[in-house]
Amino acid sequence: MDSPPIYLLPQDTLHMIFIKLPLRQIILCRSISKTFQNLLTSSSFLQLFNSHHPTLSLIALRPPHHRTRHRHVPTLPLSLLHAFDPFSNRWLKFDLTFLPFTSLSPVTSSFGKIYLWGNSPELTTRSLIECNPLTRTFRVLPKLGSAWSKHGSVLSGSGGRVLVLTELATLYWSESHNENNNWLKFSSNLPSKPRSPILIGTSLYALCDVESPWRTLWKLFACKLPDSKTKSLGWSRVEKNEWGDVFDLLKKPRLVKGIGNKILMVGGLKSSFSLNASCSTILILRLDLESLEWDEAGRMPLEMYKCFQDSSKFKVFGGGDKVCFSGKRVGKLALWDENVKGDGSCGGCQWRWVEGGTGFGDGLLRGFAFDACLGAMASL
Repeated sequence: MDSPPIYLLPQDTLHMIFIKLPLRQIILCRSISKTFQNLLTSSSFLQLFNSHHPTLSLIALRPPHHRTRHRHVPTLPLSLLHAFDPFSNRWLKFDLTFLPFTSLSPVTSSFGKIYLWGNSPELTTRSLIECNPLTRTFRVLPKLGSAWSKHGSVLSGSGGRVLVLTELATLYWSESHNENNNWLKFSSNLPSKPRSPILIGTSLYALCDVESPWRTLWKLFACKLPDSKTKSLGWSRVEKNEWGDVFDLLKKPRLVKGIGNKILMVGGLKSSFSLNASCSTILILRLDLESLEWDEAGRMPLEMYKCFQDSSKFKVFGGGDKVCFSGKRVGKLALWDENVKGDGSCGGCQWRWVEGGTGFGDGLLRGFAFDACLGAMASL
């Protein structure tokens, strides 16, 4: 057979044709033929495409800590990254078989890169891997002990910054600041284990229990990213007299990165200030880091909250203007999307159910925001 006429066009012309397509269509076109695969993964096309297109905002899922033993309950395949596209209301699957590792566990993402723990066939310890599933490129970060993969919270940000936090210490690596390609280790000096740490710009934020003798007392702490001269992280409490009892409003609060210089704090809204108060719904509060003022961003509708009211636990994940909720025995995700107005909303923020994802079963799902893009990254 003769080659299709489109293959006879000059490369520059093909580039101009394909940059007019959205990222979703580019992903599909790459699977049509080897010619399109080579064209649409070339560094020249990737650079041109990224300059014309925004990222694809997705919610990616993490495999559960303990995989179910029940055969009738589907589980998340470790060779696939499952992500939900709120714009098209569709589930997407990204193939991870190009990674030469086993027992893959995605943990976080930033600037189009996914960070995963994985076992190398040659090594007994787990490695932290940085990859882009769209361009199928990856690199392995400097070695870490196995204890960090079991107990550490992984954060990533601009400039290739990666942090792994535990209760007592924090590891920090940056491709631009670490001349010896080693992790820098710092003591945390926090009153308790950091809860739901997030990275905004060059600052870390986390909730900590300040260990009141009568009850759990959450406070917000912050510190600047360390450098080679730092010995311990200079955490300090972020507070304002006008806040009053804002941290007492929520039961088991979590932090989620908001849009720009905003922090979202999510938890069960207590019906009273008593020690074992029940919750009436799930509340999303928003903190502006410039003005240090709080406002209510969203409140879960009562009909939706009833499903979580019967759940012993629930997880919160996402970022920006989208937050997902997963609960035990709920069997689906609840999504808060501030960017869409519709029914069942509070202040114009839509709440809806997300169904059809693989691996729900009765388990508790976790996840993270994934801004997919065709960013070029060299393999190591």
